[in-house]
Amino acid sequence: MYYASRTLPNFFAFGLVTVALAKLLPQVQSSSRLHTSDTRTFLTLLTITGIIFRSELALLLIPHTLLILLRRQLSLPMIITSGLLGALVGLSLTVPIDSLFWQRFPLWPELSAFSYNILHSQSSNWGTSPWHFYFSSAIPRLLFNPLTYILCIPFSLAQPALRRPAAELILPNLAFVALYSFQPHKEWRFIIYVIPPLLTAAAMSANWIWTRRSKTLIYRILSLALVGSVFASFTASTFMLSLSRLNYPGAEALNRLHAIAPSYHAPSEVVHVHMDTLSCMTGVTRFLQLPPPPSPSPLFPPPSPSPSSFSSPSASPREQAANETDNRLFYIYDKSENETLLLDPIFWERFQWVLAERAERVIGRWEVVDTVDAYAGVRVVRPGDSEGGDGGELGGGKGGERSGVWAMLREGEWKGVVDVVERCGCRFTGGWWIRVVMEPKIRILKREREVVGLGMGGDW
Repeated sequence: MYYASRTLPNFFAFGLVTVALAKLLPQVQSSSRLHTSDTRTFLTLLTITGIIFRSELALLLIPHTLLILLRRQLSLPMIITSGLLGALVGLSLTVPIDSLFWQRFPLWPELSAFSYNILHSQSSNWGTSPWHFYFSSAIPRLLFNPLTYILCIPFSLAQPALRRPAAELILPNLAFVALYSFQPHKEWRFIIYVIPPLLTAAAMSANWIWTRRSKTLIYRILSLALVGSVFASFTASTFMLSLSRLNYPGAEALNRLHAIAPSYHAPSEVVHVHMDTLSCMTGVTRFLQLPPPPSPSPLFPPPSPSPSSFSSPSASPREQAANETDNRLFYIYDKSENETLLLDPIFWERFQWVLAERAERVIGRWEVVDTVDAYAGVRVVRPGDSEGGDGGELGGGKGGERSGVWAMLREGEWKGVVDVVERCGCRFTGGWWIRVVMEPKIRILKREREVVGLGMGGDW
């Protein structure tokens, strides 16, 4: 869910590639002319997506194009014209727009990325993985449900009635993964495009088994296993999602700072905030940064709140919104990571707030206002020590005694909810449980006010 919302080229491409691959699926009562049109649309759309967003899609295009030629779905001239059309459309969109934003003309970003990563072999600077990483780790984790690749996909290839359509879904996409495995630097987002076709092939065999569950005992058992695996995968995915949200203390720290800072500053005051590298790597993005108060416009002046709107609950929503907007702090954010600059005391003088992993590295007099914990692993709780967990663990507390679970969820008291779940679970397991271990990660620092000495050295 997190990666699906990120503005990475892979995930812009993911939707378009899925639409393109859908054009290769057999259609009910489709004519050969319509199928030819769909195949050409697939080639054109995949070429456009590769040119604009991700150049590695050329590796996905190669096996699919070879399969189209082998099946004689399109002639070679038709394939070439479809590719050229996609290239023309893609280049006409990416070159002028990206050249404008990067202020370099002509610029084709994916060509630059291809040159850097492939021709100059610089991708290994970001880390390397063994050649089998995609097959042994990435794909099983992306498919998640183990019955998908243990049962369903092999069944689709073994069942004569499903073999051909399943092979056309599986083999070209796994060939793309095999080709990409020669690249030393590997990330699962690079091959995310193959997951919908693989799941489609798995769904074919799951449907075959389910519709025959009343015929034989083996189909009945397999149907129950499939249903159980879906619920088990959903439960495990929900648990992992709850853990994943604990990996982004930077985002939590920035949200807490926005909630804390107004109590220390006058309305509309300019507030400088520095965010260190770990904060930026764990959730701080421009989407979380608050925009400055709007500048007054002579053409569209902001509404003037009436004097009663500052204290009267009967003020209109428009007046209340105008008052809140006008009184909002003006945040200026800094993400400098230059080591020389960070060692200069003058650099820190302009900041009122700092998000830092290590408070001792921030030069000057600072007060730790709050600390944000992050995920540090799990530990097994045994009977007898399920109560009294320390402050660095989720669970073992007394959450839930003040209010109900739903009230805590509304108030964002996740630790209290975890405490309730742990106590309920321990009743069924005899005291055994898995507890999430937390550790301090990001400190929210506020500059201490300068104390001015008067008279005989006395301080105020």
